[in-house]
Amino acid sequence: MFSDVGSLEILTLVIMAIVIFGPDKLPKLIQDTMGFIRKIRSFADNAKEDIRSELGPEFKDFEFEDLHPKTFVRKQLLGDNEDPLGLKEMREGLDIRSVLDDKPAPAVNGHGRAGTVSMDKSAVAAPAAAGAGGPLAPGERPPFDPDAT
Repeated sequence: MFSDVGSLEILTLVIMAIVIFGPDKLPKLIQDTMGFIRKIRSFADNAKEDIRSELGPEFKDFEFEDLHPKTFVRKQLLGDNEDPLGLKEMREGLDIRSVLDDKPAPAVNGHGRAGTVSMDKSAVAAPAAAGAGGPLAPGERPPFDPDAT
């Protein structure tokens, strides 16, 4: 919450508090503020305990931190320590360093890459001509891939 507040800002706030409230009233103000924060925390803790007790025994492991969107999605997609969608394998298969270093990427699921990527315009036409059957004749329909649609 206050992770972006630096030491200079805190020092400025302390100096302003001393100037505005004076050194004689400042300790009482800090004591009252800390008491208010303690009351708010105890109220929140009591509310959490009441909710847990009202939900019943099937929600005894319920944590309010699990309701945070990031935690909720991670827990629902990945499970506790499982990887039912295979996201870990996909993450390990995507190696950006090999692309940046111009090294061939490792084979994923037994399929390696047949060639390298070239930025030459002349290199774009060569794979199309060497493909299955070459360019299409006028009026010929391209091959249909039901998995791609």
